[in-house]
Amino acid sequence: MRVLRLLLALLGAALFAGLLVEIGPSQIMAQFRELSWRLGVLLVFPFCLVTAADTLGWRYAFRHDVVPYFALLRVRMAGEAFNATTPTASVGGEAVKAWLLRRWVPMSESLPSVIVAKTTITIAQALFLLLGLAVAGVVLPEGSVLLYGMRWLLVLEVLAVGGFVLVQVMGALGGGGRLLQRLGVMGEGAGAEMVGRVDRSLVEFYRLAPGRLALSTASHFLGWAFSAVEAYIILHAMGLPVSFTTAVVIEAFGTGVRFISFMIPAHLGALEGGYVATFATLGLGGPTGLTFSLVRRLREAAWTGMGFVLLSALREPGRAMPALESEA
Repeated sequence: MRVLRLLLALLGAALFAGLLVEIGPSQIMAQFRELSWRLGVLLVFPFCLVTAADTLGWRYAFRHDVVPYFALLRVRMAGEAFNATTPTASVGGEAVKAWLLRRWVPMSESLPSVIVAKTTITIAQALFLLLGLAVAGVVLPEGSVLLYGMRWLLVLEVLAVGGFVLVQVMGALGGGGRLLQRLGVMGEGAGAEMVGRVDRSLVEFYRLAPGRLALSTASHFLGWAFSAVEAYIILHAMGLPVSFTTAVVIEAFGTGVRFISFMIPAHLGALEGGYVATFATLGLGGPTGLTFSLVRRLREAAWTGMGFVLLSALREPGRAMPALESEA
């Protein structure tokens, strides 16, 4: 898996570099000059609304409100910074989040919450892609390759999310832990016991807290909607007076690309290629799509930097991260 991640990262970097050379830095710099001082604003707003909504989605992934909201906000930013910069298939940061919450709740509570939140944000992602498909007919012809691709991405995402939810509801995580014990991969000590507790907590959450499950999904859906607002504002700042419907289509297809490229660190190259293809199909031009992606990369870098500052503040002096850190 480590070799595969490295190969995917190199492939993504090569694709990114190829797009940059093909389009030409001069066109990109011209569009950045168009942004001017507005770029500084876009690094903060409206992504702060996205982060706030997604943190609320994580809060509802607990059966009870046991962790203060702003503590969850800090921990989430730290974990997302880890996700964005390490080749752990966008899941390494989830383990970091659970570990950082140990001062408020035990791991037997924090681990199920990050699993549920990862599930509900992906469910919301699929719902947002469905919304994008519903409105895409306004801006795309029926035979569009982009429309066809969005439909297949939705099918794959629904199948994956449905399977993941089924595994949790049926308590299959505990079964997987027992299988690992028989194979000698996991011992019969604390690790196996933890898997069993997490398994029971997940089953109880899905059976006893459907209201919080719905609220978590709704909060994450609001986060994806705010991402579409961000796309709309960026495009207008670049001098492109597109409709909000167009911004929703762009963001919806981008969420599908994010899902399918989860193994690539930071979705490097895949996301740029997806935006270039989407913008070209919509008649907005491939160079604009790459510039749009780079604006988001800058915003991502700014928030990742803040996340690592928070990670340093949340870590206790003299205590190392879990084994995951050494692997990354």
